[in-house]
Amino acid sequence: MSDFPEGAPCWVDAMFTDVEGAKDFYADVLGWTFGDASSEYGNYTQAYSGGKAVAAVVPPMPGGEAASQWCLYFASPDAAATAEKIRSAGGELVMEPMQVGTFGTMAIAKEPSGAVFGVWQPGEHKGFEKLGEAGSYAWAEVYSREPGKADGFLEKVFPYESQQMETGGADCDDPDAAGMDFKIFSLGGKENPVLGRMKMGDEFPPEIPSYIQVYFGVPDCDEAVAKTQARGGRLHFGPMDSPFGRFAAVTDPQGAAFAVIDMSTTAGEMPKFG
Repeated sequence: MSDFPEGAPCWVDAMFTDVEGAKDFYADVLGWTFGDASSEYGNYTQAYSGGKAVAAVVPPMPGGEAASQWCLYFASPDAAATAEKIRSAGGELVMEPMQVGTFGTMAIAKEPSGAVFGVWQPGEHKGFEKLGEAGSYAWAEVYSREPGKADGFLEKVFPYESQQMETGGADCDDPDAAGMDFKIFSLGGKENPVLGRMKMGDEFPPEIPSYIQVYFGVPDCDEAVAKTQARGGRLHFGPMDSPFGRFAAVTDPQGAAFAVIDMSTTAGEMPKFG
């Protein structure tokens, strides 16, 4: 696959104390297979769907005790320049740009409302070899308690256009969505959405910080939820039908949050964006 445009989600990975347990879980729930661990790069292990790279898992660095979570990377033609934009827009560099052999250059950052994300400047590793299908990355949303901070930051760092979802009225069949604060960010025109942003309400426990929810495609949402729970994971929301697909929010047994979505099963009218 060719390089992703600047600001496009291009890769995901997660850190797990029990990497073998994570591999067993995601092999069952998402149908992934795994390559050999790269000892030169901290036993970084790529995941595959249908033989195409879709994600990676890695053990914590020696002495590291970070919680398991999925990290979404945004494409950049120049990671150092993007890092400067992050600083000037009020973000924080958790890890300065670092070259990863011939694969590319990475950085880890935090936007002003607290969500952590990655930046990837591709070398030999371009990013997802498959996306938008069962077994691969499908979508992502920034969940923020301070959406104004997140929105302003994202539009300064990446070349996004944004659209706010219209709420209420005859087009809103779900009363819970009537007051929803949701925005879409697009690249190269509003017909190319790449990221959502949702305001976190009182339904989120106060100890949960802003975060990025990664969605993985599955052929059957309910089956994926059942497998998640059978293997010790937890269901937090759904399954729920939507115009985009039937989806559910879950965590794996090690606490990494993600969502599953069956994009072939849709219901209802598409919301309008102003």
